[in-house]
Amino acid sequence: MASASGAIPALWFDELDSTNAEARRRADLGETGPLWIAARRQTAGRGRRGRAWEAGQGNLTATLLTTMSMGAAEAAQLSFVAALAVRELAVRYAPEVLVRLKWPNDLLIAGAKAAGILIESGRRAGGDLWLAVGVGVNLAAAPEGLAYPATSLAAHLGPGVSRPPTPDEALGILSAGFTRWLGVWRRDGFEPLRAEWTRHAVGLGARCVARLGHRSLEGVALEMDAEGALVLRLDSGELQRITAGDVFFGDNPA
Repeated sequence: MASASGAIPALWFDELDSTNAEARRRADLGETGPLWIAARRQTAGRGRRGRAWEAGQGNLTATLLTTMSMGAAEAAQLSFVAALAVRELAVRYAPEVLVRLKWPNDLLIAGAKAAGILIESGRRAGGDLWLAVGVGVNLAAAPEGLAYPATSLAAHLGPGVSRPPTPDEALGILSAGFTRWLGVWRRDGFEPLRAEWTRHAVGLGARCVARLGHRSLEGVALEMDAEGALVLRLDSGELQRITAGDVFFGDNPA
């Protein structure tokens, strides 16, 4: 349970293979959370579709382990709770005009990826769903040699900001924002999150390529719908809902 102050407790490790993997192990042992699991060094971090997620010294890698009574499709909306919380963290340090959200779960600063979100889940014996909401934020530095542009908060500090947050500071801000947006979602449903996400989204109204496993679709990204899917208008005029995949806008492969 959360503490009496409403804050979600955090468990820090000097080194872990993966905070999501640790959350899964704890879920398999019956731990329900909510609990943030964070690592100062991660040796086998993963992003979407099994890609490696590098997190250098001074960056944030953390996973929220929690349990909910709902279907997997609805629980997937937690990625947008996390995205809005990550955005609030970013605009504390970087100029707001540079900070945008990209469907489904990336934070961009000046067009380059600065944070990503990975949600994994499983069913408990009683039917509840455990969820691991993994968040990686490039606070101090961005990894090199990636297939997409990456950046960090440190590279885009706003006026009057002398340094990026430490991982501990960043997790405190992230956790408070997550708790607040989670409360909005539980009280008012997904629509307020969808509206706020749309305000800060990149690429809506623009052409894009959606890569869905072994096929790709091209069209115009119209909106995120009431369930969190991206709606594309294909060149044929057909509307296509994208519920999972990688979306690329223009020349930016982030």
